[in-house]
Amino acid sequence: MIGTVNVFTAALPLHEAAIIALGAAMTVSFLRLIRGPSLADRVVALDLMAFFATGIVAVAAVTSGRRELIMVAVVVALLSFMGTSAFALYLERRGRSGGV
Repeated sequence: MIGTVNVFTAALPLHEAAIIALGAAMTVSFLRLIRGPSLADRVVALDLMAFFATGIVAVAAVTSGRRELIMVAVVVALLSFMGTSAFALYLERRGRSGGV
């Protein structure tokens, strides 16, 4: 097998760069979560952190070749979406009652 290249070993530095970039973005989101002036800012930051966590799990799945990690990433994304939708519903109802 002369001339074959293992894709996972050749692209490993790209995977590492993706993990570092997602980790840095997650750190900035965490700062917004702590500082965020309003509750909505904090929820958006938390949703962003869940999005980045999904990306990290997906990159780990591709790097390790484990298919079950893709399902973990999908579940995290779905739970994050449901949480954000529930918060939007809460804000809408709170706005109708005049509590904003």
